[in-house]
Amino acid sequence: MQLLEKAPAKINLSLDVLYKRPDNYHEIEMVMTTIDLADRIGLTELPSDKIIIDSENQFVPNDERNLAYRAAKLMKDTYDVKKGINIFIEKNIPVAAGLAGGSSDAAAVIRGLNRLWRLGMSVREMAELGAKIGSDVSFCVYNTTALAKGRGELIEELPAPPSCWVVLAKPAIGVSTQTIYQNFSPDGVEHPDTQGMIRALQTEDFEAMCGKVGNVLESVTLPMYPEVRQIKRQMELAGADAVLMSGSGPTVFSLAHQESRAYRIYNSLRGFCDEVYVVRMLGYHQLLD
Repeated sequence: MQLLEKAPAKINLSLDVLYKRPDNYHEIEMVMTTIDLADRIGLTELPSDKIIIDSENQFVPNDERNLAYRAAKLMKDTYDVKKGINIFIEKNIPVAAGLAGGSSDAAAVIRGLNRLWRLGMSVREMAELGAKIGSDVSFCVYNTTALAKGRGELIEELPAPPSCWVVLAKPAIGVSTQTIYQNFSPDGVEHPDTQGMIRALQTEDFEAMCGKVGNVLESVTLPMYPEVRQIKRQMELAGADAVLMSGSGPTVFSLAHQESRAYRIYNSLRGFCDEVYVVRMLGYHQLLD
């Protein structure tokens, strides 16, 4: 029997870092949502007690470095499951892009194995388990729009954003999330209006949502990586309704109310970036197509 799960990418509509905690994590406050760019996860039981990662993407590790592998191992250990599992990952989300692709894969494995093994876990229980794997996994378990606090594991669901188009551009560089956070200081930066963003979602106000986007980590990533700043500027010149870096980067996304404007932004990025996508905003609970 094979079970399929969809693993959508996430973007942050706002990302604020408040302070560094005694446990060396940063206290964050983010409004995140999902977009229609997704990996697809296939789960097949094996007769032998082992975990196999199967992917045609050369950048997807097949061992403990893979968050999907770690999710399966955690599920097996927590519930004393002696069955093996083959995890097929159809990779569509760019790797190391600030889009939580690995975290979303892990969350999909948790949701899928909960169904496959009939464990009866609630969404909250799955999210708490996911928090042991990575900060974004809890949000990805919910697979919706939410406010994430703490180190990302405290989730409050929010209304889906107004329908719009999202243009994503990932430059051919890697950005270390750890390095970005190590170089960030909450002093002297403009912090986003998180509550204003939440009100915009609650009132389904697209213009207000665009006016409230913000990411404090841009204060570190943009000076360190001029390619990211250049892409952001190009999107703004092409008439995007809002432009923001996702996570710690390097991916930049723009919002467009009209499809024609989204494709104008897309065309303007030729020569600037090889990996460019035009997708729809999601933000609500997703099942497999």
